[in-house]
Amino acid sequence: MTLRVAIVGGGPAGIYAADQLIKSEAAVSLDLIERLPAPFGLVRYGVAPDHPRIKEIIKALQRVIAHPDVRFLGNVDFGVDVKLEELREFYDAVIVATGAMADRDLGIPGEDLDGSHGAADFVSWYDAHPDVPRTWPLQATSVAVLGVGNVALDVARVLAKTGEEMLSTDIPAHVYEGLRDKTITDVHVFARRGPAYAKFSPLELRELAHSPNVDVIVHPEGFEVDDHSMQHIQRNKQSKMVLDTLANWVGREPEGKPHRIHLHFLEQPVEIVEDPARPGTVGALRTERTRLTGDGGVIGTGEVTTWDVQSVYRAVGYRSTPLPGIPFDHAAAVVPNDGGRVLDLAGEPIPGLFVTGWIKRGPVGLIGHTKSDAAETVAHLLAATSAVAPSRRPEDVDAHLAHRGVAVATHESWELLDRHEIALGEAEGRLRIKVGDRGEMLRIGGVAGAE
Repeated sequence: MTLRVAIVGGGPAGIYAADQLIKSEAAVSLDLIERLPAPFGLVRYGVAPDHPRIKEIIKALQRVIAHPDVRFLGNVDFGVDVKLEELREFYDAVIVATGAMADRDLGIPGEDLDGSHGAADFVSWYDAHPDVPRTWPLQATSVAVLGVGNVALDVARVLAKTGEEMLSTDIPAHVYEGLRDKTITDVHVFARRGPAYAKFSPLELRELAHSPNVDVIVHPEGFEVDDHSMQHIQRNKQSKMVLDTLANWVGREPEGKPHRIHLHFLEQPVEIVEDPARPGTVGALRTERTRLTGDGGVIGTGEVTTWDVQSVYRAVGYRSTPLPGIPFDHAAAVVPNDGGRVLDLAGEPIPGLFVTGWIKRGPVGLIGHTKSDAAETVAHLLAATSAVAPSRRPEDVDAHLAHRGVAVATHESWELLDRHEIALGEAEGRLRIKVGDRGEMLRIGGVAGAE
């Protein structure tokens, strides 16, 4: 008998799980259930537009969703259009692979002021996510970015570069217009630890200096390396490369470019300050100088600096959000699991329910790391699950969604949208121009019932 499996989430984690299943010896029939009309999740909506090389992974993901044993069911909202108990009627097993796209909070005063943003929201805007507003407030002249990972660099780089520089990417008109009209001149990136512990990848960091319109300034205050830092970089080649690049930039004179990215180390945010002239909005950021403790950690020194910024972007990590009917560990922001087997409140595996990707282990690692993660989950699924109901058919799922009035985007719909976006790009000498409106995406895809 054929094993029917639903995978909730059409991003890399879900597609890698599908790949593992179709490469197994089991006879499988898979449905990728995705809330958006387009597949690929984080690759399409989490990678900066000026990093097309990373999006090359889509070619491999595309081959999986084009497999005859895989169906893409887009524009289907889990928990609304179809519930867990309904999926368990239609499938022998369910894999949850919904990722992590909510921003972690800092827990400091002023975080809720207007002008205080989560990086994920900004990334969704510049990546033309269909569920976010088409405009973004970019009227500040000086902004702060909190965090030292690649997302922080992406945010800082997009905030600092001109709209014209981004016009060669896949951004649609509304994103270009927002970036073109922004008034930002200075972007301050803050790290609570020293430069040896920055989480940037070396390539991402070096790319900061490639813009003809942006000076990168590494401030010597806080640029400290102790014995523990040296031991750390000796064990970590990438950290050493990052530190070497930063060290070459310390004290380098700006070239007078119109925009600047400032990198500050050993500064931890303690308060986002309200602007007295504009109540309810960001007027400044306060940071406390930290010092190295010799064991890789830092402690506050009590020395506080107030920075004149009008917007703050926190890029301190993503977190997953709960799903209807599925256990959730709110402290760790993951679905409790044992190697991908979802656990109930008593810590026992729930038959037929599995999890993979960031909602399984937290938002750590690169996109490719989800391959091994999916392999572990699928191995447990195949060991624990058998096709027990031969009457489970794809047509029954289709009938259920049709009865609910869901305008389902199929793989064929995605191919139409894909060709349309590529054609839009070719007309302007670009690889692609994204369509960012959900209704338009569905209409271009020829989805029946789309408004």
